[in-house]
Amino acid sequence: MDLKVMLVLYQLVVLVFAFSVHEAAHAWAAMRLGDATAYMMGRVTLNPIRHIDPWGSIAMPLVAMLTGFPLIGWAKPCPVTLRNFRKVKRDDILTTMAGPASNLLIALVAALLLVLARHVQYVGDDAVRAAMDLANGFSTGLATLPTAFPIALLLSYPILTNLLLFVFNLIPIPPLDGSRVFRYLLPYNAAQTYDRIGSYGVILLFFVAGRLMMPIYHPLIALFDSAVLAL
Repeated sequence: MDLKVMLVLYQLVVLVFAFSVHEAAHAWAAMRLGDATAYMMGRVTLNPIRHIDPWGSIAMPLVAMLTGFPLIGWAKPCPVTLRNFRKVKRDDILTTMAGPASNLLIALVAALLLVLARHVQYVGDDAVRAAMDLANGFSTGLATLPTAFPIALLLSYPILTNLLLFVFNLIPIPPLDGSRVFRYLLPYNAAQTYDRIGSYGVILLFFVAGRLMMPIYHPLIALFDSAVLAL
Protein backbone atom coordinates (compact mmCIF):
# COMPACT_ATOMS: atom_id res chain seq x y z
CA MET A 1 0.00 0.00 0.00
CA ASP A 2 1.24 3.51 -0.82
CA LEU A 3 2.57 5.20 2.32
CA LYS A 4 0.50 8.36 1.83
CA VAL A 5 -2.70 6.33 1.44
CA MET A 6 -1.83 4.34 4.56
CA LEU A 7 -1.23 7.52 6.56
CA VAL A 8 -4.56 9.01 5.49
CA LEU A 9 -6.42 5.82 6.37
CA TYR A 10 -4.70 5.65 9.77
CA GLN A 11 -5.59 9.25 10.53
CA LEU A 12 -9.20 8.78 9.47
CA VAL A 13 -9.66 5.64 11.58
CA VAL A 14 -8.10 7.33 14.61
CA LEU A 15 -10.23 10.46 14.13
CA VAL A 16 -13.49 8.49 13.88
CA PHE A 17 -12.55 6.57 17.03
CA ALA A 18 -11.70 9.83 18.83
CA PHE A 19 -15.07 11.31 17.86
CA SER A 20 -16.82 8.17 19.12
CA VAL A 21 -15.01 8.23 22.46
CA HIS A 22 -15.76 11.94 22.89
CA GLU A 23 -19.50 11.66 22.23
CA ALA A 24 -19.87 8.40 24.16
CA ALA A 25 -18.24 10.10 27.16
CA HIS A 26 -20.80 12.92 27.01
CA ALA A 27 -23.61 10.36 26.82
CA TRP A 28 -22.23 8.22 29.65
CA ALA A 29 -21.71 11.20 31.97
CA ALA A 30 -25.22 12.49 31.26
CA MET A 31 -26.68 9.05 32.03
CA ARG A 32 -24.78 8.79 35.32
CA LEU A 33 -25.99 12.26 36.30
CA GLY A 34 -29.65 11.52 35.67
CA ASP A 35 -30.30 12.29 31.99
CA ALA A 36 -30.97 9.11 30.00
CA THR A 37 -31.78 10.91 26.72
CA ALA A 38 -28.56 9.92 24.95
CA TYR A 39 -28.63 6.45 26.52
CA MET A 40 -32.10 5.76 25.11
CA MET A 41 -30.82 6.82 21.69
CA GLY A 42 -28.02 4.27 21.87
CA ARG A 43 -25.23 6.82 22.29
CA VAL A 44 -23.52 5.20 25.29
CA THR A 45 -21.38 3.09 22.99
CA LEU A 46 -18.08 3.23 21.13
CA ASN A 47 -19.80 2.00 17.97
CA PRO A 48 -18.90 4.79 15.51
CA ILE A 49 -22.12 4.28 13.53
CA ARG A 50 -24.02 5.81 16.45
CA HIS A 51 -21.87 8.94 16.52
CA ILE A 52 -20.39 9.79 13.14
CA ASP A 53 -21.81 12.31 10.75
CA PRO A 54 -21.01 11.05 7.21
CA TRP A 55 -20.16 14.54 6.01
CA GLY A 56 -18.46 15.95 9.11
CA SER A 57 -16.76 12.80 10.38
CA ILE A 58 -15.56 11.26 7.12
CA ALA A 59 -15.95 13.41 4.00
CA MET A 60 -14.61 16.73 5.33
CA PRO A 61 -11.65 15.22 7.23
CA LEU A 62 -10.78 13.05 4.24
CA VAL A 63 -10.73 16.05 1.90
CA ALA A 64 -8.56 17.97 4.40
CA MET A 65 -6.09 15.09 4.74
CA LEU A 66 -5.76 14.60 0.98
CA THR A 67 -5.44 18.28 0.11
CA GLY A 68 -3.34 19.50 3.02
CA PHE A 69 -6.00 21.91 4.30
CA PRO A 70 -6.36 22.29 8.09
CA LEU A 71 -8.18 19.31 9.57
CA ILE A 72 -11.86 20.00 10.20
CA GLY A 73 -14.61 17.66 11.26
CA TRP A 74 -17.40 16.94 13.68
CA ALA A 75 -19.66 14.16 14.98
CA LYS A 76 -23.35 14.06 15.83
CA PRO A 77 -23.91 16.22 18.93
CA CYS A 78 -24.86 14.30 22.06
CA PRO A 79 -28.46 15.15 23.04
CA VAL A 80 -28.87 16.44 26.60
CA THR A 81 -32.10 17.29 28.46
CA LEU A 82 -31.11 19.71 31.19
CA ARG A 83 -34.28 19.33 33.25
CA ASN A 84 -33.33 15.72 33.97
CA PHE A 85 -30.25 16.76 35.91
CA ARG A 86 -30.43 17.00 39.69
CA LYS A 87 -28.14 20.05 39.78
CA VAL A 88 -28.37 21.60 36.35
CA LYS A 89 -25.27 23.82 36.37
CA ARG A 90 -22.94 21.28 37.98
CA ASP A 91 -24.19 18.30 35.99
CA ASP A 92 -24.18 20.13 32.66
CA ILE A 93 -20.57 21.22 33.24
CA LEU A 94 -19.51 17.68 34.20
CA THR A 95 -21.28 16.20 31.17
CA THR A 96 -19.71 18.78 28.89
CA MET A 97 -16.18 18.30 30.23
CA ALA A 98 -16.45 14.51 29.97
CA GLY A 99 -15.89 14.77 26.20
CA PRO A 100 -12.54 16.63 26.23
CA ALA A 101 -11.43 14.65 29.31
CA SER A 102 -11.98 11.38 27.44
CA ASN A 103 -9.75 12.58 24.59
CA LEU A 104 -7.00 13.53 27.02
CA LEU A 105 -7.30 10.10 28.64
CA ILE A 106 -6.96 8.33 25.27
CA ALA A 107 -3.85 10.41 24.50
CA LEU A 108 -2.34 9.44 27.85
CA VAL A 109 -3.10 5.74 27.30
CA ALA A 110 -1.60 5.85 23.79
CA ALA A 111 1.53 7.55 25.15
CA LEU A 112 1.89 4.89 27.84
CA LEU A 113 1.54 2.13 25.23
CA LEU A 114 4.21 3.82 23.10
CA VAL A 115 6.54 3.88 26.10
CA LEU A 116 5.95 0.16 26.59
CA ALA A 117 6.39 -0.47 22.85
CA ARG A 118 9.84 1.13 22.91
CA HIS A 119 10.97 -1.51 25.38
CA VAL A 120 9.39 -4.48 23.61
CA GLN A 121 11.86 -6.22 21.33
CA TYR A 122 9.31 -6.82 18.55
CA VAL A 123 8.56 -3.08 18.23
CA GLY A 124 11.59 -1.26 19.61
CA ASP A 125 12.88 2.28 19.81
CA ASP A 126 13.55 2.74 16.08
CA ALA A 127 9.95 1.94 15.11
CA VAL A 128 8.53 4.26 17.76
CA ARG A 129 10.82 7.17 16.85
CA ALA A 130 10.13 6.72 13.12
CA ALA A 131 6.37 6.63 13.74
CA MET A 132 6.43 9.73 15.92
CA ASP A 133 8.53 11.63 13.37
CA LEU A 134 6.21 10.72 10.50
CA ALA A 135 3.06 11.46 12.49
CA ASN A 136 4.47 14.90 13.29
CA GLY A 137 5.23 15.52 9.62
CA PHE A 138 8.99 14.97 9.73
CA SER A 139 11.21 12.63 7.74
CA THR A 140 12.07 9.39 9.53
CA GLY A 141 15.66 9.48 8.30
CA LEU A 142 15.56 5.72 7.75
CA ALA A 143 16.22 3.97 4.45
CA THR A 144 13.72 1.23 5.33
CA LEU A 145 10.94 1.33 7.89
CA PRO A 146 11.05 -1.17 10.77
CA THR A 147 8.70 -4.17 10.56
CA ALA A 148 6.69 -2.99 13.58
CA PHE A 149 6.38 0.56 12.24
CA PRO A 150 2.60 0.28 11.48
CA ILE A 151 1.91 -0.69 15.10
CA ALA A 152 3.91 2.25 16.43
CA LEU A 153 2.20 4.59 13.98
CA LEU A 154 -1.24 3.42 15.07
CA LEU A 155 -0.27 4.41 18.61
CA SER A 156 1.28 7.74 17.60
CA TYR A 157 -1.71 9.21 15.79
CA PRO A 158 -4.10 8.89 18.77
CA ILE A 159 -1.83 11.20 20.75
CA LEU A 160 -1.88 13.92 18.09
CA THR A 161 -5.56 13.57 17.22
CA ASN A 162 -6.94 13.33 20.75
CA LEU A 163 -4.83 16.21 22.05
CA LEU A 164 -6.05 18.26 19.09
CA LEU A 165 -9.68 17.50 19.98
CA PHE A 166 -8.98 18.13 23.66
CA VAL A 167 -7.55 21.61 23.07
CA PHE A 168 -9.96 22.52 20.26
CA ASN A 169 -13.08 21.67 22.26
CA LEU A 170 -11.96 23.83 25.18
CA ILE A 171 -12.09 26.99 23.04
CA PRO A 172 -14.90 29.14 24.54
CA ILE A 173 -16.63 29.82 21.22
CA PRO A 174 -20.05 28.28 20.44
CA PRO A 175 -20.79 25.51 19.67
CA LEU A 176 -17.68 23.99 21.29
CA ASP A 177 -17.68 22.42 24.75
CA GLY A 178 -15.66 25.26 26.19
CA SER A 179 -18.43 27.73 25.37
CA ARG A 180 -21.01 25.68 27.25
CA VAL A 181 -18.91 25.89 30.40
CA PHE A 182 -17.84 29.51 29.88
CA ARG A 183 -21.43 30.79 29.67
CA TYR A 184 -22.03 29.66 33.26
CA LEU A 185 -19.33 32.10 34.38
CA LEU A 186 -21.13 35.07 32.85
CA PRO A 187 -23.82 37.30 34.37
CA TYR A 188 -27.32 36.61 33.05
CA ASN A 189 -27.47 39.45 30.51
CA ALA A 190 -23.97 38.75 29.24
CA ALA A 191 -24.84 35.05 28.89
CA GLN A 192 -27.87 35.92 26.77
CA THR A 193 -25.74 38.06 24.48
CA TYR A 194 -23.11 35.33 24.35
CA ASP A 195 -25.74 32.78 23.29
CA ARG A 196 -26.80 34.99 20.40
CA ILE A 197 -23.35 34.92 18.84
CA GLY A 198 -23.62 31.14 18.62
CA SER A 199 -24.91 31.32 15.07
CA TYR A 200 -21.65 33.03 14.05
CA GLY A 201 -19.45 30.71 16.08
CA VAL A 202 -18.39 28.48 13.19
CA ILE A 203 -17.33 31.50 11.12
CA LEU A 204 -15.44 32.94 14.08
CA LEU A 205 -13.69 29.61 14.68
CA PHE A 206 -12.52 29.52 11.08
CA PHE A 207 -10.54 32.73 11.63
CA VAL A 208 -9.28 32.41 15.20
CA ALA A 209 -9.23 28.71 16.17
CA GLY A 210 -5.67 28.13 15.01
CA ARG A 211 -4.34 31.21 16.80
CA LEU A 212 -6.05 30.18 20.03
CA MET A 213 -5.07 26.51 19.84
CA MET A 214 -1.48 26.37 18.68
CA PRO A 215 0.15 28.16 21.65
CA ILE A 216 -1.29 25.34 23.81
CA TYR A 217 -1.34 22.42 21.38
CA HIS A 218 2.29 22.51 20.24
CA PRO A 219 3.82 22.65 23.75
CA LEU A 220 1.43 19.88 24.83
CA ILE A 221 2.53 17.66 21.94
CA ALA A 222 6.17 18.42 22.71
CA LEU A 223 5.58 17.46 26.35
CA PHE A 224 4.02 14.13 25.37
CA ASP A 225 6.75 13.37 22.82
CA SER A 226 9.48 14.16 25.32
CA ALA A 227 7.86 11.97 27.96
CA VAL A 228 7.51 9.02 25.58
CA LEU A 229 11.18 9.19 24.55
CA ALA A 230 12.47 9.81 28.06
CA LEU A 231 10.68 7.00 29.90
